[in-house]
Amino acid sequence: MAKTSPAQFVQQVRQEARKVSWPTRKETTVSTLMVFVMVAFASVFFFVVDQLLAFGVKLIFGVGG
Repeated sequence: MAKTSPAQFVQQVRQEARKVSWPTRKETTVSTLMVFVMVAFASVFFFVVDQLLAFGVKLIFGVGG
């Protein structure tokens, strides 16, 4: 692999950075809200599954908090 000088490297990085399409403020806000909604749904889902499994263990073995 050919070595690149620091100046060439910086030039290449700038060229690649110009190709990046950044999301709009609205897209960022919507994506952030969707992440929070999905985290909330996942939290509730895993809480319910954990409670059901704990109930099943307690029912079958008579142990558990």
